[in-house]
Amino acid sequence: MVKRTAGSLALVASAAGAWELYKAIGSADGTSVGGVRVLPRADDAAMPHLWTVLHRLGEPELNGGAPIWEVLVKACLTTLGIVSAGFAAGALVGLALAVLMERSSFAERGLLPYVVLSQTVPLVALAPVIAGWGGQLMPQWATVSVIAAYLAFFPVAVGMLRGLQSPSAEAVELMDSYSAGWWKTLVKLRMPASLPYLFPALKLAGAAAVVGAVVGEISTGTRGGIGRLVIEYSREATTDPAKVYTAMLGAALLGLAVTGVLTLAQRLLIKEIRT
Repeated sequence: MVKRTAGSLALVASAAGAWELYKAIGSADGTSVGGVRVLPRADDAAMPHLWTVLHRLGEPELNGGAPIWEVLVKACLTTLGIVSAGFAAGALVGLALAVLMERSSFAERGLLPYVVLSQTVPLVALAPVIAGWGGQLMPQWATVSVIAAYLAFFPVAVGMLRGLQSPSAEAVELMDSYSAGWWKTLVKLRMPASLPYLFPALKLAGAAAVVGAVVGEISTGTRGGIGRLVIEYSREATTDPAKVYTAMLGAALLGLAVTGVLTLAQRLLIKEIRT
């Protein structure tokens, strides 16, 4: 645990050092190859110092208003609620699809290509469609939750399917020799065998749900969440670039928090199983 924490801190420190190093030696106009910019501009308008961004967190969002960190916390909590609903729905749909595809090879051949194909639809185009389907009956937050669920179900469905199919033929034959039916084999053999595949899939789903919620908030104009702050703060990019990075930092920390909660749940469940 200590080594992992030290490694994570070292990685963050390395990334911060690389940022400041490039800002010190990089060109203010960026680096171009063949007329195409391959590295960003290193001026303060495009890449503010990290300490400037951190200092901006403690300053008021508006004159006389609350500090930005407080605004970000409230926005992240709002988005977290949306992410939780979308993640739960997406995970349940993914689990159901995985069980169905494991149960029937016909269903697997028929559904799996469309499950993969579903992830090629641009979210920006999908959000207005979902909002149109919901109309006045679906609040904006529910629309965003559906978008989050749409991204979350895919890794769960694929990862869980692989996990359910992971037991060896000998283990399945042993269950058959005990006259165990499909349901008992699923519960006693396939489900436990799928745990090493399920939790990485859930972590990917959690991160995808955050991305879906942020993009959904931006696309639908949902107010109160971190996605809306990203688009609002980006309008001040030329005059207050550090403010833009505070919103992006908040979104990144939200994703890390969701992944951290899922990692903690994994460790607690594994500990419970071992005891």
